[in-house]
Amino acid sequence: MPNVICWFRQDLRLLDNPALTDAAAAGSVLPVYILDDENAGEHAMGGASRWWLHHSLNSLSSALGDNLAVYQGDPLPILQQLITEHDISAVFWNRCYEPWRIDRDRTIKETLEQSGIEVETSNGSLLWEPWETVKADGDPYRVFSPFFRKGCVKAHPPREPLPKPESLSLIKVTEHQGVDALSLLPTIPWHEQFEPHWQISESAAHQRLQEFLAQGIHDYKEGRNFPAKKNVSRLSPSLHFGEVSPNQVWYAAKSMHSGNDLEHFLSELGWREFSNNLLYFFPHLPEKNLQAKFDAFPWRDDAEALERWQRGMTGYPIVDAGMRELWQTGYMHNRVRMIVGSFLVKNLLLHWRHGERWFWDTLVDADLANNSASWQWVAGSGADAAPYFRIFNPITQGQKFDPDGTYTRHYIPELKDVPDKYLFNPWDAPPAILEKAGVELGSTYPEPIVDVKASRESALAAFQSLKANVNG
Repeated sequence: MPNVICWFRQDLRLLDNPALTDAAAAGSVLPVYILDDENAGEHAMGGASRWWLHHSLNSLSSALGDNLAVYQGDPLPILQQLITEHDISAVFWNRCYEPWRIDRDRTIKETLEQSGIEVETSNGSLLWEPWETVKADGDPYRVFSPFFRKGCVKAHPPREPLPKPESLSLIKVTEHQGVDALSLLPTIPWHEQFEPHWQISESAAHQRLQEFLAQGIHDYKEGRNFPAKKNVSRLSPSLHFGEVSPNQVWYAAKSMHSGNDLEHFLSELGWREFSNNLLYFFPHLPEKNLQAKFDAFPWRDDAEALERWQRGMTGYPIVDAGMRELWQTGYMHNRVRMIVGSFLVKNLLLHWRHGERWFWDTLVDADLANNSASWQWVAGSGADAAPYFRIFNPITQGQKFDPDGTYTRHYIPELKDVPDKYLFNPWDAPPAILEKAGVELGSTYPEPIVDVKASRESALAAFQSLKANVNG
């Protein structure tokens, strides 16, 4: 049989892996992973993602009988050397959709094919290819609902998941760098507090999926808004790294459920598709406002305010709880992501890119498409974005979505004895109540960094000035 390479990237699994399936059918397979920080530039993985990748690669290598060849550097010369050393006739990979990867992969494919090497690429990351979900005139959708209803669901059903290859003959490479040589773990042991919150492997991703479908998807439509409830799947990091495919999630959910909760869950998978679609057609999404009028927005420059937001020390408990959940677990509940995002760009008037970069470094599910599209949505500058004048009130959001304070008290233990009535606005509590709760504002817990009402008015005034500039 000929020798072929299966180049693993964001598809760290054996089940439903089109590239691996095709490679296994073509010959003896050399499984390869290459950490490419050179071509990634500023989009090289952040610290939390690298921690996740470390464990995911170890798990994949174990599943392959410790036969995963791991390297670091520019993939083209590495692949060329492996092709020469092992008499490789073909290279298989699943497509990635970040702009820098598209450019890199195009060059690699052209170069290898010019030297007589067959290159086959597949879709292992999305339910639908971006070019399959455009409007009738060929333009991409910029509004989610028609994108999902017309561009996706009515186009064709997603590909059904593939089984693990029945026969997989592996080529063993002893001289490679190995996972540990990638130095993916942070030098400061910040990541150690992540450990109790995650199991990282293909099998763990499927277990998490089954637990969600057995328990969490019930009341998903409403329950997903409450961070203390277990109504979210927490599958986002496994979807990003490909320990589970969206096709597997889609069909597993449809096989077990129906009704509104299922439809809302599938639409969240649709948002993931929409974000990737936006990034594919608008490759400057991570850096530039999709709506150019926001280029003139009068953002503030306040390093101290940014640091207090990052540390969960704004004085607004639901915001601080979310930022501390992020730091302690590498994850944040989706409703709270919207709250902390709104607070940064609207109450603090800090550029959305500050939030995008912080999330990129601290989220285990940091994904270029999801992260940039979501921040632009919150800021009002993106596609189908929340109107800029929609400003989340951190007090009422906490009262509505964490009514008994379970989530907030968990991450802000210094407020655990504050009565529910004042939990989200402790500055309004009578001094005797704060004293009884052991809270001294400005000492044990910070004073509010801004006034909610005044900062809201400032945000609206800034937006009005932007509209005036556009109209002028």
